[in-house]
Amino acid sequence: MAALFNFRPELIFFFSIFSFSFFFLFPVAFSDELQTLLSIKSSLSNPTTNVFKNWEPNTPLCKFYGITCNFDGSVKEIKLSSQGISGFVPFDKICSLNSLEKLSLGYNSFSGKITEDLNKCVSLNYLDVGNNEFTGSFPDVSSLSELTHFYANNSGFTGKFPWNSVANMSNLIVLSLGDNQFDRTPFPEVILKLNKLNSLYLSYCGLEGEIPEGIGNLTELINLELSMNHLSGEIPSGITKLKKLWQLELYENELTGKLPVGFGNLTSLEYFDASTNHLYGDLSEIRKLNQLVSLQLLQNQFTGEIPAELGEFKKLVNVSLYTNKFTGQLPQKLGSWAKFDFIDVSENNFTGPIPPDMCKMGTMRGLLILQNNFTGEIPESYANCTTMERIRVSKNSLSGVIPAGIWGLPKLEILDVAMNGFEGTITSDIGRAKSLGEIYVANNRFSGELPFDISNASSLVRIDCSNNQFSGEIPVTIGELKKIGNLYLQNNKFSGSISDSLGSCVSLSDINMAKNLLSGSIPVSLGSLPTLTSLNLSGNQLSGQIPTSLSNLKLNLLDFSNNQLTGAIPDSLSIDAYKGSFAGNNGLCSQNIKNFRRCYGESGKPREWYTLLICLLVTVIVVLISFAGYLYLKKKSHKEHERSWKQNSWNTKSFHILTFSEDEILDGIKHDNLIGKGGSGSVYRVQLSDGTDFAVKHIWTSDSGSRKISGTTSPMLGKPGKKSKEFEAEVETLSSIRHVNVVKLYCSITSDDSSLLVYEYMPNGSLWDRLHTCKKVSLDWEMRYEIALGAAKGLEYLHHGLDKPVIHRDVKSSNILLDEFCKPRIADFGLAKVAQADSTKDSTHVIAGTHGYIAPEYGYTQKVNEKSDVYSFGVVLMELISGKRPIESEYGENGNIVTWMSSKLKSKESVLSIMDSSIPEAFKEDAIKVLRIAIVCTARLPTLRPTMRNVVKMLEDAEPCRLVGIIVSKDDGSKKTEQLKDHTKM
Repeated sequence: MAALFNFRPELIFFFSIFSFSFFFLFPVAFSDELQTLLSIKSSLSNPTTNVFKNWEPNTPLCKFYGITCNFDGSVKEIKLSSQGISGFVPFDKICSLNSLEKLSLGYNSFSGKITEDLNKCVSLNYLDVGNNEFTGSFPDVSSLSELTHFYANNSGFTGKFPWNSVANMSNLIVLSLGDNQFDRTPFPEVILKLNKLNSLYLSYCGLEGEIPEGIGNLTELINLELSMNHLSGEIPSGITKLKKLWQLELYENELTGKLPVGFGNLTSLEYFDASTNHLYGDLSEIRKLNQLVSLQLLQNQFTGEIPAELGEFKKLVNVSLYTNKFTGQLPQKLGSWAKFDFIDVSENNFTGPIPPDMCKMGTMRGLLILQNNFTGEIPESYANCTTMERIRVSKNSLSGVIPAGIWGLPKLEILDVAMNGFEGTITSDIGRAKSLGEIYVANNRFSGELPFDISNASSLVRIDCSNNQFSGEIPVTIGELKKIGNLYLQNNKFSGSISDSLGSCVSLSDINMAKNLLSGSIPVSLGSLPTLTSLNLSGNQLSGQIPTSLSNLKLNLLDFSNNQLTGAIPDSLSIDAYKGSFAGNNGLCSQNIKNFRRCYGESGKPREWYTLLICLLVTVIVVLISFAGYLYLKKKSHKEHERSWKQNSWNTKSFHILTFSEDEILDGIKHDNLIGKGGSGSVYRVQLSDGTDFAVKHIWTSDSGSRKISGTTSPMLGKPGKKSKEFEAEVETLSSIRHVNVVKLYCSITSDDSSLLVYEYMPNGSLWDRLHTCKKVSLDWEMRYEIALGAAKGLEYLHHGLDKPVIHRDVKSSNILLDEFCKPRIADFGLAKVAQADSTKDSTHVIAGTHGYIAPEYGYTQKVNEKSDVYSFGVVLMELISGKRPIESEYGENGNIVTWMSSKLKSKESVLSIMDSSIPEAFKEDAIKVLRIAIVCTARLPTLRPTMRNVVKMLEDAEPCRLVGIIVSKDDGSKKTEQLKDHTKM
């Protein structure tokens, strides 16, 4: 034992040195790293969480939140993912931590550029900077040769990615660089040498050309995602060597050809999505993939029958094959083994019955089989499918009676059985359908009365019962449906009167009850509907006079023809827009419309003589009173005006350097300077003494909106009242905005009396004026393109360029103003609202938009988000291309510019026919490029619309005289399988 303590002198010396180093050198190193971490904290300005609460000088650094240390106390890991942190990342300081092996910063709001200092983190084996808001290009990181996990996806990077730097990372297991707008490049060959990879995520990152055959070298791959690129050619046979593949995502490329021979060898594959390509052939290779959970091949050109083996797949829960050329029957056991979720095989040529057991496990959410040749009845089993959210079986050859329980499914949002051979009635079960937003039963053989219980389906926003054999009275309880926006009951046998209760349906925008047996008078209450734009009561037996209350409506379509109406047509309805709206009513008379008899009084003299005499008498009296009042008010108003300036206390908030005083602005708010009125206020053109013009918006308060302006020279200001929500929203939004394509707000001027916003003045008015009004001018295609691109950049800034995205909520051509050079500015943010940072609140519920521009999902969700703005912008693009308004009579019943243009896409000739005649032939092809963008912007499903960032990119690619392709990209890193779950065919 004594030998154990017989230390040699050199060992004693070594331990002495070690002890000295440990007790004296390490504390210095620890102190340096502590200061480094504190410096990192200070660089991340205004963090939105308490993540750095314990990052204090008196706390041991190894106890800092998110910090892991080595045994010697040095920093080994920084884990700060998903903490809501913002600011610029100080990579120079982070990479001074010499022992750092893991840096995890994903899912935050970091901004700025990633600097070359990242190269100094040579010990890193795990790097995650993904899902942030960085800008600029990604630096060369060749020195990070120890990396095994590299995440930089969905973080705003642009430019050319340094693919060669990946060549040194031979130990990479995960490489995730997708969802960045990198410059286009062929598939990087260096990746094919990373034979340890098990996950490769390169979706939407600019890849083009063919997928190389060498992809088969990456035999450890479990996950391969190459979607939303520009990849072309066939799926290489080398991909069949990847026997460990669990997920393969190839959707939204330009791939062609058949599934490669041997594809069935991928027996571990659970998720396969090759949607939106140009693939063809049959699915015989799929029959061996019995581990499939999700199969998505929508929007291709596949043919043949579905392999019967799919009906035996025990894990299959999602099938999406819509818009192909499949034939034959669906396997009858399909979806009966697992907790099936949804099926969408719409727009094919399937025949036979609907598989009966897809909701056997009670989890199914979507049955979407519209536009096929299915026959038979809807299986009774679906009446018990309480999880079902969407049933869409329209445009088939189905028949029989709808199982009663289907009408009352508690989570059902859309029931679409239109254009089949169904019969029977809508049962009272519908009263239990609390989530039902839309019901389409048109073009069937339904009969009987509509149940009174329909009023209990309180979420209904659209009812289409047209072209059936319904009879009896229209239930008065429909007036209890406060959300109903569209009511289509035409071409039935409804009788009785139209209930006054319809006037309580404050959301109604479209009523069609044409060609029924309705009698009685037109309800006066219809004139109080604030959003009604289309009213068709033609082809009935209505009698009595046309209510003058209808003069309050702003109708795009009005049709009372072929009834038994009598009396005078109200003057406000006697306009060219309603020509033909009153034909077939022999008892009607009019003073203005030709082909109608004149209206006469009881004495036999024309009524207009009585009206003229009364008007002359009233005029004389008014003139005398006005003159006397003028003399009195002129003296009084001068005194009151002087007194009001002295008494009022004004608060001016400037957002730019001002060259004017508040008095100059206030003096200009008078009737002579009024240039427009909107839903939230009046706009005045105020010219200063130096000739500079400003546009001043006077926001109405709750008690001053209807106030009259008595004079033309004295200032007009509102009465005291609380500041309106529109004012607060517009100031909050615009005060922080600095962009060349967003209207500039100079200042706000407020008092107890008024709320004023002072903008830059746009001398060329709005795009609506230039396209549709008496101010219409010829806009050449280059100018239209520049307006489109500029407006898109303004919206892109609102959605992506601020700390929190701003949803405009009312994008339309009248809110795109034009300066003296016709450069566009996005304006009127009275309805804008900053999107909630809380990810669970991804949309807002306030009424938003203008008829013709409102995205279709708003009709049944009452929600808007950035994609709603994208839809509205798509409508503006269609206006620019066609020169037409969003709502025109030529679009047909219930039509709009989107549906009209969609109907014109059958041939190049019909496409060219929708172009504005003023667009020269040489630019028609360029206009078609923009039309393609407009079409994807107005996709029915919000997730299929591009972001405004991508819209700008597509418009830049569509610059006149440049031929490019158009790629639609997703917003985030979420999987396509998730996005398609809510697919809706409208």
